[in-house]
Amino acid sequence: MSTHSFRLATLAVIGVAATIVGTGLSSRWSHARQLNERAVTMSVPAVAVISPSSVQGEKLSLPGRIEAWTSAPIHARVNGYLTERSVDIGDSVKVGQTLARIDNPELDQQLQQVRAELVAAQSQATLAASNAQRWQSLLPGGAVSRQAVDERVAAQRAAASQVHSLQANVQRVQSLLDNKVLAAPFDGIVTARNTDVGALINAGTGNGNELFVISNVRRLRVYVTVPQRQVASLAPGAKALLTVPEKPGETYEAVVQSLSQAIEARSGGMLVQLVVDNADGNRLPGGFAAVQFESTQDAQVLGVPPSALLINRSGVQIATLGDDDRVLLRSVTIARDFGYVVELVEALDARVRIIDSPPESLSEGDRVRVAAGPTTGAGA
Repeated sequence: MSTHSFRLATLAVIGVAATIVGTGLSSRWSHARQLNERAVTMSVPAVAVISPSSVQGEKLSLPGRIEAWTSAPIHARVNGYLTERSVDIGDSVKVGQTLARIDNPELDQQLQQVRAELVAAQSQATLAASNAQRWQSLLPGGAVSRQAVDERVAAQRAAASQVHSLQANVQRVQSLLDNKVLAAPFDGIVTARNTDVGALINAGTGNGNELFVISNVRRLRVYVTVPQRQVASLAPGAKALLTVPEKPGETYEAVVQSLSQAIEARSGGMLVQLVVDNADGNRLPGGFAAVQFESTQDAQVLGVPPSALLINRSGVQIATLGDDDRVLLRSVTIARDFGYVVELVEALDARVRIIDSPPESLSEGDRVRVAAGPTTGAGA
């Protein structure tokens, strides 16, 4: 082999070797770059992102207390014995109808006595008036003194005042005698009877001393304590559905009549009064009912699943993503928890990206990457 040929063969071998070495180095550099990019990517935590979902207007359901539209305890105004009872529990009564009669002989005798005293006083007053007139006629002739005449006139006035006093006393005793008859103050139902014929009656209006209770049950009042957070959604005229234990499966329409406009310290809620028609008598006063208010939300409320909540020393938060995929922590307040979704007091934008199941180590401004997969809404 000539020297020239040897040199060409050597150069060819060196070229092939250089190509092989260059290809290997390039491959290693590309692989290293890929590994570095992957390491950088893996160092940024991946998170699942969801969007808020609509919470259909949930109907507020609360326990309520049913009361009669009007209820009047009937007390005795005079002492005595019950001689007659005309009604019993459950009876319907009309205004002015006699419920019972009380006998009080002492009061009858007292009326006779004050009437007799009145007759005597009237006689004394007539005599005093006659004397005063006679003495006044003698005064011009000087037969009597001015002082004597004034004394007779004063006696006449005193006698007249005594008559007026006794007349008032007669009217007082007569009024007490009129109270021997107990009458219904309005149309209604006898819902309580705490006496019977022959019972000794003591006058008084203390609690527990009522002889009867008359209730107007053609309409009923329903009292509900509404939590403070839900008070803003109620107003007079709002509709509600009423259910009672004794009529399972049946619902009755009620209307909000008024709100107490004050939060009770013990319950943390506001007392709301509703009105329900009871012409059929299917609802019983004094009982309990379940009251379901119709939703007053005009627009849909957005909520998040419980897994999106981050609870730490800062309270309850949600982690959202900005346009640069950096974490933004937002403090929120739970309005209602429906189990599968949580309604928040704060308004949410339907387009906001919320991190689902955020790690506790997540901090404000952290960069994250969105994991592959479809974005899901709350409760999906």
